[in-house]
Amino acid sequence: MNIITALAISIGALAAVATYLCLGTTFGLQVWALFIGWGSFYHSGGGTDGLTKSAINHVWGVAVAAVTLFVVGTVGGTTVVTSIIIGISVVVLVLGAHSTMLNTIPAGVYGYASTAAFSLLSGVAIGDVAAMGNAASIVLISLILGNIFGFVSEKIAGAMSTKTA
Repeated sequence: MNIITALAISIGALAAVATYLCLGTTFGLQVWALFIGWGSFYHSGGGTDGLTKSAINHVWGVAVAAVTLFVVGTVGGTTVVTSIIIGISVVVLVLGAHSTMLNTIPAGVYGYASTAAFSLLSGVAIGDVAAMGNAASIVLISLILGNIFGFVSEKIAGAMSTKTA
């Protein structure tokens, strides 16, 4: 079969497993973050290299966002102050790309945005280190699990597809 059909089948079957893992268990994993990590794996080039790049940059993005949200929650202030703190943190996020390990900026942004979304939309007490750390951990595990699901789906699709000369 062609690679697109093989990918459709492998991703679809694994999507059912991933969804159950997130919604049918008490692990607290976030299905949307898992799917973002999955897409990021492919966006980062796939294979072992894409898995590594995506996961490392997710860690960076989640860490920058968690620290930033903690600062915002601690400092408080006006919308202008919050906006300046966020702006500075995004500068730091992108400047990380000077390191070859952190130069997959989109994956870092996915980690940052996922952490902010989960924390702010679920009402996490962002000024509480433990609460922020827990939220960041849930998002990071979900993202990296998505990277792993991407890697597995790619391997399964490769095995299912017809090789042509």
